[in-house]
Amino acid sequence: MTTVDKRAPRLHVDGAILGYKRALRTQNNHVSLIKIKGCDSKEDADFYLGKRVAYITKAQDGSFRVNWGKVCRRHGSNGVVRCRFRRNLPPQSIGSRVRVMLYPSNI
Repeated sequence: MTTVDKRAPRLHVDGAILGYKRALRTQNNHVSLIKIKGCDSKEDADFYLGKRVAYITKAQDGSFRVNWGKVCRRHGSNGVVRCRFRRNLPPQSIGSRVRVMLYPSNI
């Protein structure tokens, strides 16, 4: 007899903030580059277009604050995507984790 897992299904995939979209001498703070776990090709990245992204921080009073964004397009051919957030991500966020929500669905 198998045991039934009563937990709710996970609705997000982890990702890492790589930095801002940039050129040699300029950087665009309003576009962030996100590497999604398990996303390694152009075709994989196309699935995440339009998905919501959450950058979660902890406030001094113990509550959590969420900065919401959206995946707007791919970046390159190895599964990195570009995201725009409602408030630009701070420089301290580079290297930290985000949650890429699996909604809204486009299939």
